Amino acid sequence: MAKKSSTSESAGQALVIVESPAKARTIGKYLGKNFRVEASIGHVRDLPQGAKQVPAEYKKESWANLGVNVTDGFTPIYVVPPGKTKQIKLLKDQLKGANALYLATDEDREGEAISWHLLEILKPKVPVHRLVFHEITKDAIQAAIESPRQVDEGLVRAQETRRILDRLYGYEVSPLLWRKVRPKLSAGRVQSVAVRLIVERERERMAFVSATWWDLLGSFAKADKQSLEATMVSVDGRRIPVGKDFDSSTGKLKNPEMMLLDGDAAAALAAKIRSGKFRVASIEDKPYSSKPSPPFTTSTLQQEANRKLGFTARRTMQVAQSLYENGHITYMRTDSTNLASVAIESARDLVDKNYGGEFLPAEPRIYRSKVKNAQEAHEAIRPAGHPFELPDTMRPQLGVDEFRIFEMIWKRTIASQMADARGRRISITIEGEGCVFQVSGKTIDFPGYLRAYVEGSDDPSAELADQEKVLPSVEVGELLACTALDAKEHTTQAPGRFSEASLTKALEERGIGRPSTYASIIDTILARNYVFKKQNALVPTWVAFSVVQLLEDHLSSLVDYQFTAQMEDDLDAISRGEQESVSYLDKFYYGNGAPGLKKQLENKIDEIDPARIGRILIGTPEGQAPVFVRVGRYSPFVEQGERTGSLPEETPPDEVTLEMALKLLDQAAQGDEPLGMCPETNKPVYLKTGRFGPYIQRGTPEDEEKPQNASLLKGMSPADIDLATALKLLTLPRNLGEHPTLNQPIMAFNGRFGPYVKCGDETRSLPADVSPLDVTMEQAVALLAEPKTRGRGAAAKKEPLRTFEQPSPVTEKPIQVLDGRYGPYITDGETNLSLRKGMTVEELTFDEAVSMLAEKAAMGPPKKKAAKKKAAPKKAAAKKATPKKGVTKKPATKKAAKKTTKKTAKKAAVEEGADGDD
Repeated sequence: MAKKSSTSESAGQALVIVESPAKARTIGKYLGKNFRVEASIGHVRDLPQGAKQVPAEYKKESWANLGVNVTDGFTPIYVVPPGKTKQIKLLKDQLKGANALYLATDEDREGEAISWHLLEILKPKVPVHRLVFHEITKDAIQAAIESPRQVDEGLVRAQETRRILDRLYGYEVSPLLWRKVRPKLSAGRVQSVAVRLIVERERERMAFVSATWWDLLGSFAKADKQSLEATMVSVDGRRIPVGKDFDSSTGKLKNPEMMLLDGDAAAALAAKIRSGKFRVASIEDKPYSSKPSPPFTTSTLQQEANRKLGFTARRTMQVAQSLYENGHITYMRTDSTNLASVAIESARDLVDKNYGGEFLPAEPRIYRSKVKNAQEAHEAIRPAGHPFELPDTMRPQLGVDEFRIFEMIWKRTIASQMADARGRRISITIEGEGCVFQVSGKTIDFPGYLRAYVEGSDDPSAELADQEKVLPSVEVGELLACTALDAKEHTTQAPGRFSEASLTKALEERGIGRPSTYASIIDTILARNYVFKKQNALVPTWVAFSVVQLLEDHLSSLVDYQFTAQMEDDLDAISRGEQESVSYLDKFYYGNGAPGLKKQLENKIDEIDPARIGRILIGTPEGQAPVFVRVGRYSPFVEQGERTGSLPEETPPDEVTLEMALKLLDQAAQGDEPLGMCPETNKPVYLKTGRFGPYIQRGTPEDEEKPQNASLLKGMSPADIDLATALKLLTLPRNLGEHPTLNQPIMAFNGRFGPYVKCGDETRSLPADVSPLDVTMEQAVALLAEPKTRGRGAAAKKEPLRTFEQPSPVTEKPIQVLDGRYGPYITDGETNLSLRKGMTVEELTFDEAVSMLAEKAAMGPPKKKAAKKKAAPKKAAAKKATPKKGVTKKPATKKAAKKTTKKTAKKAAVEEGADGDD
């Protein structure tokens, strides 16, 4: 155990290292002149990413592509990531004059690992102290300074084991996906299971058969004209079904004894009983109470922010990170629902002061989590400090997103220490003419915690009104007049797709992965095109279907929910010192009784048939061949025997019905028939459908190597296209004539970003109401005379979308997000980098921007493509045929072919890398 420190151990300052500049600034405010606070800016060492980062002495090793010596105790090879050298030099320089080193990284696996790597790199000769705290407040920092500890080797080993495990999984399995499904895919112990969950839900939706039923909604009035509405639940003793009474795979009733009404039968029944007599048959009045939800954990915060604010998991965590680093909330990566005693006292004081004594329970509420790893679960997410700062006083110093998240955390924390809500549930049964109607209501007698926080709404008053449904006072036996009977149609709904919130919940319930990693997992599966978003839902692509089918058929244990959850328990056991890291990795990779990863992957390249794992059955028309969706190398397509038809990449799988697939096949067949013959070239003109939609084609590949194509203009549909329109589209780009002053031709194009005109280097977009097919010379000249609105020649520079407060630590220039031709991009004045897929301007943090720019700068400028050499004239005769350039000669034996295959996959793994969940 480290000794208690003193700020006067020797002359000079003590160096404090944290992960981020924001955290450094906040902590610096609470420490005096005897301390200097610097940031590591994330991890300072990691496994090599790709062949270029593998140290020269290891490049010839059989395991070099993994960056882990799997033949000698799974020893990892650590390297300094690109762009971190300058920051490490700064830390070393600062340490030279320091009298002590304080490592104040986060107290979880990743934070502990960063501290350990800093020790390995800096090799300090001064006293070292590990600082831990759950909130960045003056009291918490002072308490940490007075009670330091040593680096926790258990947490470090757990993080290292997890990192190696993900590397082995990703680098060994991903090349298999590249070979058998599509290039640039990745596999990971959590991401692959998450994709399987999403695909399984989509399979349920595809297999779902909807059902329809009718019932009656009756309006009934008392003698004093008070009324209520009730739904019919049975007729002549036969119950009216509800959605759960239908089989989702057949659409049929599970119990045929139920009364299934169609529209006509429901209307006839309504006409028959409308004038009958009805009375109150029974009244049930039951008291109820509900308890407040516990304070937020990482997972529940992500779920609630998604439901209430529409935030992605990534956006939520970045906002929470900012709130934590600026001292407003406690540490935001936690599985615990426990509150510190000072936090409970602060919450109870606020309840008593703001809501009154009746809202304060006699005893504090104590919440316990089921998390085994006490090292990583100390306290729930709550407002920092004590007493808690009030949201209204915080509003001026917080951004919009920060305030909304802070207010939600504040309300949830306060509500967790409030009294139960109490009320009554009332159910009234009405009978008459052999029919039974029921209506339920709810009254709130005491709102309790609902006054502070209500799930799903930021407006407690409005939500409280929604929580109540007050029914008129009636007595058993009282006669009611039927004033209206309306026949209502209902249709069963397919299981809902996962949203980010529900996927997070499903993963947590199964014990898969860590809640703190869910945001990056969702980012990964979006970036790898395993899923795409439709509103708030995560929709799997056909590639995801193919990958899951491959893993289920050939590597089933790797996507087994229980197996993956057990991995997380094992990592927790390693962190507690209850399990040994090397023996665990050995069992995972080489096996112990059951085959390990390496054994499972043997011969898979030869065993797996891409055509089979890439084929998803849609249905079999009567008397015809079955219809499949096939996952092609570049895009999906529908297939029936020899017939094929293109399928747009992001078509939701559950929308591809048998009827739709047959229609696509028929359209493809029609595309083989020309619209007519071009009068100028005498070539056939076709309307075809490709992966990017419909297009026009003149000629065939048999006639010429590359037939002329033309995309449809925006707003055009295939039904609008006849031969005349197709020929017009094929005239693009159009030569409008020579510009009167520039003396160069003006051309009209239908470009990637819309139609435009061009003269020399000058280009201008066409207005929405002007077609490139019809634009005149005069219109084009007028447009070209207008000032440019975008690009290098724009008249005025656009304002940045975002500018970070602190400058780049590398260039010392402002880091900005600008709007470019291909979307937003980051720049530090020297390096430009487009935002990654799924990343938004608002979600980008300073640390991420610095790291991404450093990685891009380390890669150097893009290499220019070599100019193509002209083909040499063919000789009249050749003694020996030589392979074409770029074509690998076929190996002479199966053994040689297998060797070539493995070598290719290994090289791809080294060059591209596929780090699983990272």
